[in-house]
Amino acid sequence: MLERPGVRPAGVRSVLRDLSVPYVSNGVIGLIFSASGPIAVTLAVGTAGGLTEGQLASWVFGILFSGGAATLVMSLLYRQPLGFAWSIPGTVLLGPSLQHLSFPEVVGAFFTSGILVLALGATGVVRRIMALVPMPIVMAMVAAVFLKFGTDIVASTQSNPLVAAPMVAAFLILTAVPALGRFLPPVLGTLVVGCLAVAASGQFSFHGGGPLLATPVFTPPEFTWAAQLELVVPLALTVLFVQNGQGIAVLRAAGHNPPVNVFAIVSGAFSLLNAGCGAVSACVTGPTNALLTSSGTKQRQYTAAVVFGILAVGCALLAPALTRLMLATPKEFILALGGIAMLRALQQAFVTAFATTFSLGSLVTFVVTMSGISLFNIHPAFWGLVFGYAVSRILERADHAKAGQCVPTPPGRL
Repeated sequence: MLERPGVRPAGVRSVLRDLSVPYVSNGVIGLIFSASGPIAVTLAVGTAGGLTEGQLASWVFGILFSGGAATLVMSLLYRQPLGFAWSIPGTVLLGPSLQHLSFPEVVGAFFTSGILVLALGATGVVRRIMALVPMPIVMAMVAAVFLKFGTDIVASTQSNPLVAAPMVAAFLILTAVPALGRFLPPVLGTLVVGCLAVAASGQFSFHGGGPLLATPVFTPPEFTWAAQLELVVPLALTVLFVQNGQGIAVLRAAGHNPPVNVFAIVSGAFSLLNAGCGAVSACVTGPTNALLTSSGTKQRQYTAAVVFGILAVGCALLAPALTRLMLATPKEFILALGGIAMLRALQQAFVTAFATTFSLGSLVTFVVTMSGISLFNIHPAFWGLVFGYAVSRILERADHAKAGQCVPTPPGRL
C-alpha cells in the first residue's frame, strides 16, 4: 500500500515562490552536516577496511548522489522536506566485517539488503509495524541518538573556544533578539561567524592535489553465506527502523505526514544504486530532516530539501575535492554547527517522549539506546525500541488502551 502525495508536485515556479533565505540556510547547513562528519566516518571505516582511493571516492559519490536525487524527487512530489542520505550505523557496523570479509562479499550484502528493504516496503508491512510503536517511545530513541549532538556543543567549546565560543554566542544573540534573527537566521549566522572564527584563528588547513571529479567504480559482488548472514538483516533493520524511524519521527514532530511505505521502497531502490558504486544503504535520516525543518513554515520547508538535494548531487560529482575541503576545517567547527542546528529537534524529542503518556517505555528506550548494546550486530537504537515497547506493553496497559481508542484516519493510499 503506497501513500498518495495528496498534492500536486511542486514545479520550478512553486519552488522559486516559496524559497527564501531561511530555507536556503537550512539546506546548506544540512549539506555541510552530511558532507563533513558522516563523510569522515565513511572514510575512516573504508580506509581501515583496506579500500583503495578509487573505491572510497566511488562510495562517497554514491551516497551523496543517491541522497540528493532521492531527496529532490520525493520532496518535489510530496511537497514535504523528505531528506535522504545514507546509513551511518550501517557504515559503522561494516568496520569489523571488512576485517575478515572481502569487499566484493560486502558489496554482495549491499545488493541483497537493498532488495530486502525494497520488498518489505512493497508489501506495506513496514507502515503497519511502525504504527504499533507509540510516538513517545520512538521519540525517546531519537532523543538518545540526538543527545550527543547537544553534548558536542559543550565539548567543542571546551576543546576549541576560539572557534566554538563565538558560534555559540552568535546563536544566542540572534535567537534572543528577534529583529536580528529576522535579518540573519540564527543557524546561518552561526555558520558565518564560525567560518570567520576558523579563518581568523588560522585553523583552516586545506591542501590541494588529488582528483577533482569523482569516478564511480563498479565492484562485482560476491554472494557468500558468511557475508549474507552477518550483514543483510542488520543493514535492513538499521535502514527501516533505526534510520527511517528517526526520520519519520522527526518529520511527524514537525507537522508533516511522511509516506512510510514509500520511504522503504525508495530506500531499497537507491540502496541498489549505492551498491553499484560500492556504497552502503540509502535511507531517511533524523539529523538531516531535523536540520531541514529547523525553521520556517511547514508548507515551505520542502524548498530547504530541494536546496539540499541540488547541492548534494553537485557535490557528488566533486566528491574528492569536497571531502578534502570539509576535512580541512577543525572538527569543533562541524560539531558545534551540527549541535546548535539540532538543538530544537533535540528539545522536541525530549518533550514528545516524556511530557505525557508512555513515559516508562520511553525511559527504557532512552536508557537501552544510550547503553550501546549491540546484540547480533544490530544497532542499539533498534533494541531500545524493542525493549521499550515490550516494557510499555506490560506495564503501561492503560496508556495503550487509551491510545487504541483514538485511532487516526488512515491517509490516502494508491
